[in-house]
Amino acid sequence: MAGINGVETVVYGVEDLDECVRYFVDFGLPLVAKSRDEALFELEEGSSVIIRPLEAARVEGQKLVGYGVQQVIWGVANQKHFDRVVEKLRQSTEVSIDADGTARFLDGDGIACGLRLYPKQLVWGAPDPVNSYSNINRINTHRKWRLKANPKTIQHVVFQVPDPEASWAWYRDNLDFRLSDIQQGFGVFARAPGTNDHHNIYWLKADLPFPGLDGKTRFNHVNYGVEDIDEVMVGANYMERRGWQKSVWGLGRHRIASSVFMYLPCPAGGDAEYGTDSDVLDDSWIPRTWNSRFGTMSFMHNLQPWIFDEAPWEMGYVEGSTPGKNVRPHPAQPPEVAEVSEGDSQGALPNPTHKEGHHAGEEPPAAE
Repeated sequence: MAGINGVETVVYGVEDLDECVRYFVDFGLPLVAKSRDEALFELEEGSSVIIRPLEAARVEGQKLVGYGVQQVIWGVANQKHFDRVVEKLRQSTEVSIDADGTARFLDGDGIACGLRLYPKQLVWGAPDPVNSYSNINRINTHRKWRLKANPKTIQHVVFQVPDPEASWAWYRDNLDFRLSDIQQGFGVFARAPGTNDHHNIYWLKADLPFPGLDGKTRFNHVNYGVEDIDEVMVGANYMERRGWQKSVWGLGRHRIASSVFMYLPCPAGGDAEYGTDSDVLDDSWIPRTWNSRFGTMSFMHNLQPWIFDEAPWEMGYVEGSTPGKNVRPHPAQPPEVAEVSEGDSQGALPNPTHKEGHHAGEEPPAAE
């Protein structure tokens, strides 16, 4: 796969660096280096988490406000694809190249971003087999015992933005991101072209009537990948024992992406999420639109007032991703197959082997 292959680095801007280092060590991130002004964590896949005081992390010209992730560096697998992405990006925005080869730019929301060569490492997982009715996968053996969580990947980042549709369009047009799903009235999920993750970024509508949303562009959370649901809960329990604030929602599973979640309030800004068991997508995926509450969860330990009542089971396909209405069959179709039902006539699929003009009534070229 070509293009961006995931999040290579996130740079947090924080109020209390020492407290945030202690938090992420307890959370399970491997600390590699620490000074008075910076801490570096490196995950098994090769991605990095950098923590700096807020003013040292901010970038001139950015529109993002508040604490949390101030910069997202996207990875690209090799120089050929890096050059292609930069060339395309320069057609619409200013791009500078650092001495270390990192390409720097501001995205459509004024969030500081970068591109960097990223030899992303394959991470192997071995979740415990699951037993069910007459389906025995584990016999005379117990499940793993863990002391704490050990996240190995950065799965996605989330920002609160004024117009999620516009944010998605910018990443589609300039970085070739793929649309995954739309949560109606809430936000948009998209994935980088060089990954099979369900999403690498989510844009949440910034003026929703929830705490922490005030219409401004802000950081929301980073999802850190763990092996399975047991590791999620072991991690959450360990964090609670270490004195950190408990999750508001508790353990749950999103219906969109099917992923298990645990959002923990984070002193570095926003939440730090343990995530696992998400859907995997490729370019044959047809993006969905979801009722916002229905898509939020299939279960949630601490039901919130806004989602207490059952949501209607409403899900469809994004307009334009499936055969549309009022598309006429190819004019060269034999009469015996040209007649279609009334329903079919509203959504006949054009023949993809012919130019678009032929579907608008033009005569096909004569056979030689």
